[in-house]
Amino acid sequence: MKRLSALCVMVLLLSGCSQKAAFEELANGACSSEQAQLVDAHISAQIDAMAQQNWKLAYSFASPEFRSGVDIEDFIFIISTQYGMLLDNQGYAFNACTIADEKITQEVAINTDSEVFNLYYTLSVTGGVLGVDSSSSNLSETKLEA
Repeated sequence: MKRLSALCVMVLLLSGCSQKAAFEELANGACSSEQAQLVDAHISAQIDAMAQQNWKLAYSFASPEFRSGVDIEDFIFIISTQYGMLLDNQGYAFNACTIADEKITQEVAINTDSEVFNLYYTLSVTGGVLGVDSSSSNLSETKLEA
């Protein structure tokens, strides 16, 4: 668990500088290769932290906007009750990454023992740093429900 935390911190520190440059201009359309890699790393780190039930670390990948409306206790409750597939995942794969109206949408296929769940993450960039705003199984409704 300490190794996962250290790895996530290193990813954040190393990607912080490159994040700023990659997300200075968010043009509508497909994510660039660099943007997609950074988005994938950000979401991977959050999912891995959730699977380890390192809630403080998982919560740190949320956007400031999300954190201002949902405290960590509610975050834990939402994930535990509505997104159990993230806790028990058997792996995940990244599909389409798009940008529209300065928001990034990343499709993620979550594998469990019994099925595959497609989640659509919405991320924003604040001060050059990525943050997860929401996740949903419905593309038109990318918002965590509290």
